[in-house]
Order: sequence, then C-alpha cells, then structure tokens
Amino acid sequence: MTIGFIYTGSSYATPDKTMSKKSDPKVLLSKFGDGYEQRVADGINSLQETYSIQFKTRTKEFIDDVVGFLDTQKGVSKFAFRIPDSNSGGGEKEIKVVCNTYNTVYEYDNFYTLTATLRRVYEA
Repeated sequence: MTIGFIYTGSSYATPDKTMSKKSDPKVLLSKFGDGYEQRVADGINSLQETYSIQFKTRTKEFIDDVVGFLDTQKGVSKFAFRIPDSNSGGGEKEIKVVCNTYNTVYEYDNFYTLTATLRRVYEA
C-alpha cells in the first residue's frame, strides 16, 4: 500500500508529499530549588503525535468525498492511517488517528485544496 487512508469503501486518499509529523512527549516534571529536576514519562503512550497533511489542487469531487468522510468521523471515530516507518528500512506502518481540524480552500473552477491535522490515538 501507500501513505494515506481509505475514505469510502475502497477509495484511497494519498496526501501530498509535504506531510509533516509533530512529536510532543508528555512528561511529568518536578523542579527543585537548587536547579535540579526529575522527569518521567506520563503514561505508557506518552508520545503524542500529530500529522499535518494536504491535498492540494484536487478535484471538487475528491475533496467533497474526503470532507464527507471526515465529517462522518466527527473528530471522535478513529480510522487507520498509513505512515512511513523509518524503523523498517523504508517501509510503512498503520496507526489509528482522529481528525479534529480540517480546512477546505476553494482554489478555482472545480479544484479545491484540503488541509487536515490528524492526531494519533492509542486504542484498539
């Protein structure tokens, strides 16, 4: 397969190559008066990850279908997202994500751009 997600039945959405990943470790921190501090990971899945994806200048029909899919998820339901996996020698892996934020830009005629932020979730 390739990077992206299934949005309707068997239709696959592959984002532009400018996808970015932001990692934000959750850490419990205790600071002491002499400048000393202690840190410990907050939970077993303490690495929060978000992915910024874009579908630039795509057809109206494609963007409408992907937006319809994201609308039905309502930022609550998780879905599978395939990402690059640098630990597997150039392979890919599938993670679960939710999408709380997405934006449509009406470019021209029947061509739109969609940007979305996907947040990784750690659940079955």
